[in-house]
Amino acid sequence: MSKSKVYFTDFRTPAYGMPLPQKLQKLIKAAGIGDIDMDGKFVAIKMHFGEHGNLSFLRPNYARAVVDVVNELGGKPFLTDCNTMYPGYRKNALEHLYCAWENGFTPLAAGCPIIIGDGLKGTDDIDVPVNGEYVKNAHIGRAIMDADVFISLTHFKGHEEAGFGGAIKNIGMGCGSRAGKKEQHSSGKASVTPDLCRGCKKCQKECANNGLVFNAEAKKMTVDQNNCVGCGRCLGACNFDAIHFIDSDANDLLGKRMAEYTKAVLDGRPHFHISLVIDVSPNCDCHQENDAPILPNIGMFASFDPLALDWACVDACMAATPIHNSQLGEHIHAHDFVDHHDHFKNSNPHSDWKPCLAHAEKIGLGSREYELIRI
Repeated sequence: MSKSKVYFTDFRTPAYGMPLPQKLQKLIKAAGIGDIDMDGKFVAIKMHFGEHGNLSFLRPNYARAVVDVVNELGGKPFLTDCNTMYPGYRKNALEHLYCAWENGFTPLAAGCPIIIGDGLKGTDDIDVPVNGEYVKNAHIGRAIMDADVFISLTHFKGHEEAGFGGAIKNIGMGCGSRAGKKEQHSSGKASVTPDLCRGCKKCQKECANNGLVFNAEAKKMTVDQNNCVGCGRCLGACNFDAIHFIDSDANDLLGKRMAEYTKAVLDGRPHFHISLVIDVSPNCDCHQENDAPILPNIGMFASFDPLALDWACVDACMAATPIHNSQLGEHIHAHDFVDHHDHFKNSNPHSDWKPCLAHAEKIGLGSREYELIRI
């Protein structure tokens, strides 16, 4: 079996040289995006518009570069994402659009409309048959499934549960409606270690499901297991390692469900994938803040194979030198540091990305074997 081709270019550009948006266009054209018949067809470009307050999301300039290429090919592009489960500025379509506009994603800047894939309240979805080991029917945003061609534009960064957020997470989790996101997160249940809890209530502000209950007498947070959906927002919010997941395989199942959701989105239509390894924050862009990058900016990657693309980005990140003044740098220099020989797991020890990629290969989403072609 031949290796999947992954195309790469770095972020270097000399003075008066090619601007980075044009360099991205050169990359995706070399990777073969022009081989897709887009003439007169609706083209969904799935990306993350960034949570309010977060500044590590991809700049709109990169989205515009992709949109302009799709327009050149005769396509009808739109930028899209689905609503979130947690409190914030993207839990319904109106707030989501205002958040996108504030972060620079306007039709004028992007060069195309912006459509929230699962509608006003996150309920406009389609049940897509998967018949997988973990998902029978994936709940995907209707506008995304209505598109003729699918393109993912991913900010590759760390993640507090999944290890990293790459193409598969951008597609599988990102294209799920609110019901789809809940299904993917439904295995793990949070638990609080009382001795470590400081009673700061920061975690409670991140819970959209009344899963966290504060014990005023003990000044400790507790978990209502009936309401907790295992989304992991509280885990990322706690600075004191007081929160963990009861189910030891919760992250494994999360990753495997994301892979099956990704397959549901991609099967049966042309698709193309782009990942930028830049501003590699330790946590998801869904946070209302972004910590300092854990790794240096590496480059831009593109491929028809989302799994090969994620592996290429992972390999590039593992070969990079951690940034000292970052979450990863602090962990490495801690007195009780345990080296997992994995930058993402060293940054977020409770996370695990390998089950997702292994399952993605098992279900035929792509190949781990790739040929890296530098542009």
